[in-house]
Amino acid sequence: MLAPAKYRFMKDLGAPLLMALRERTRRRRPARPDPDFGPPLKSSARLKEIMTRHYYLARFAPGARPVAWVSSGAPVEILRVFDFYTVYPENHGALCGARHLGPRIAGEAEERGYSQDLCSYARIDLGHFFSGQTPVGRLPRPDLLFCSNNICQTVLYWYKALAHYLGVPLLLFDTPYNFTDLTGPDLAYMARQLEDMIPDLERISGRRFSQARFTRVLDLAREAAAAWGRVLATLKHRPAPMTVFDAFAHLAPIVSLRGLPVARDYYLLLLDELEERVRSGIGGLKVERKRLMWDNIAVWFKWRDWARLFAQRGYSLVAATYTNAWAETIDNLDPGRPFESLARAYSLIILNHNLKHRLDLMARMARDFEVDGLIVHSAKSCKPYSVGQYDLKRLLRDRLDLPSVVVEADITDSRVFSEEQARARLEAFFETLEGRGADRNGETP
Repeated sequence: MLAPAKYRFMKDLGAPLLMALRERTRRRRPARPDPDFGPPLKSSARLKEIMTRHYYLARFAPGARPVAWVSSGAPVEILRVFDFYTVYPENHGALCGARHLGPRIAGEAEERGYSQDLCSYARIDLGHFFSGQTPVGRLPRPDLLFCSNNICQTVLYWYKALAHYLGVPLLLFDTPYNFTDLTGPDLAYMARQLEDMIPDLERISGRRFSQARFTRVLDLAREAAAAWGRVLATLKHRPAPMTVFDAFAHLAPIVSLRGLPVARDYYLLLLDELEERVRSGIGGLKVERKRLMWDNIAVWFKWRDWARLFAQRGYSLVAATYTNAWAETIDNLDPGRPFESLARAYSLIILNHNLKHRLDLMARMARDFEVDGLIVHSAKSCKPYSVGQYDLKRLLRDRLDLPSVVVEADITDSRVFSEEQARARLEAFFETLEGRGADRNGETP
């Protein structure tokens, strides 16, 4: 009984008190006006509070709540019914990358025989297991590993290795690849998998399945993802009220807290702020001259540097295939058909689809967001996302006359990144953009 009581205390009193004390003791300096960026988003303070609390409370979850480590593409909604406290190794890996800790923690896995060619999220996660290194204090030991191969096959072997080391059960949601269209037998196969997981989840969690709670969770997940989609849609306005660099940061709750009220409420808060900025003509940049789209995951260790690099030129990143992925299939989620609709929504995501679907999606986004160019991140760590990118680049050029550039990098591992090569390619791309006439605001460069 000690662990549940301790968790409740930290959740209701301890965590809020400690976070308030930390904010009071931090030495604050007056913010300097930034010559390139618009006013900072007020919602960012709430985002920091939510995610700090999430990682902090995770330390006290074992013994009080069942704990699951979950891959980003897995249908977490079914775990919410059983009150699992969920941790996302990919989100943790992104945080490590943004803190420039990727090479150090990934190196712990490499010293034990894991290739540097392996996904750096996986290497960070394994490196954390071997060494305990993390910028969030510590991650809770899981009672369950839950993954899906709708984003890549690496996830399955990564989680199988974790299951071996940790000695905990692994549940896989297997999704057939959509070479053409989703078929009826495919859908039935996936829905049956989710139904068949219920006895295992009841046994591991010690909780009973509740259809009413499942319906409520699906409602919350749909509402949160729909609000996230509306958040991203505000970037269609000129000037865009924030940039994709902001969106990559504000993505965290829809990944880690999907299906919980806090995620839905946060995106409604953020949406209100962005819509007010649209009405007031306040942009994410002081001057928006060109509008760009990003393909693939962020280069987390260059995230802040590149935000400034583009802002200094008045180039606003207004769309990204990755941030869009958390909203694009949400219309398929129907609480009236929970298992079937959950299977449909998770099997139709961008990385489980054929390249024609991705090409059509990118072309539609380029038109809807009125972009002037495309930046393609060819990520060494994410082969499924990077395959076919040169063909997509060529086809988009032919279809839309869209200038583009391929930047070779990684999501968290700076050791495989060439600053000189990336900067040379970007500068050439910038020259192409500048040579294409008037900016979106009608001014000639």
